[in-house]
Amino acid sequence: MRILLTGSTGFVGATLQAALARAGHPVRGGVSPRHPAPGPDQVPMDFARDTTPAAWLPRLDGIDAVVNAVGVLRDSRARPIEAVHQNTPMALFDACAQAGVRRVVQVSALGIEGSPTRYAATKRGAEAHLQALAAQGLLDPAILRPSVVFGRGGDSSALFMALARLPLALFPGPVLDARVQPVSVHDLADAVVALLGPAQATTGLIECTGPEALTMGDFIASLRAQLGHSPATVLRLPQPLTQLSARIGDLLPAAVPWCSETLAMLGSDNVGDPTAFERLLGRPGVPYRDLVRTAWNR
Repeated sequence: MRILLTGSTGFVGATLQAALARAGHPVRGGVSPRHPAPGPDQVPMDFARDTTPAAWLPRLDGIDAVVNAVGVLRDSRARPIEAVHQNTPMALFDACAQAGVRRVVQVSALGIEGSPTRYAATKRGAEAHLQALAAQGLLDPAILRPSVVFGRGGDSSALFMALARLPLALFPGPVLDARVQPVSVHDLADAVVALLGPAQATTGLIECTGPEALTMGDFIASLRAQLGHSPATVLRLPQPLTQLSARIGDLLPAAVPWCSETLAMLGSDNVGDPTAFERLLGRPGVPYRDLVRTAWNR
């Protein structure tokens, strides 16, 4: 299948592009117009401004399927979160309906149901629009909701690995206690390949999780053990200081990941049922105890 992949230079997008290419799919990768040198199979795309179907129709010429892997953690003037997560994807989905590109794979996020954050609200907005087009019989979408995605190249993964190397660590309490089901970025890519191959008939929401849930504190401890280190001393940051640190983060540039929204997301459970995901993979996902070897050192 000839695939248009948005966010092809990001952590998840780059892994998806490599997996799709290995599976034999010609991929047209979307990159930011600020990218220094787009390659021959890359197309500039501006998710801050391409908010109409007309901007997307020329890019869909000769395309059989679309995979949207663009996302931001925080709002910024250069990349407004409403445009990046909601308005531009909605325009892309409308263009797919107009162009007859029925197969759409949307990479969303687990834990967005009921979350008050702008991240979650905008992700839900894009999902709702995609599902409405599916209800009208215009598209055949699959919406992937991964838990914490782990692998080399991911900012959050690099942070987790840095914390795992510390013999003494100070964590916000809600982050320590939140339950997650980490998923290998390579398993997520394999699921997308399946959805554009043998599982093309699969539609709807799919929770993408590892086989086991654990607290974030235990996950960091497991990463430390996988690195061959003895257990660390872990201290809990008092709640008032946690809230203060997040508010200070709100005042810092968007490149700084810690803020009130991050606290709200990392402090909430991010777990699900891996059954549908494992059906796509044809096997269980990589367990969290083996993520360093298979997803970080791969």
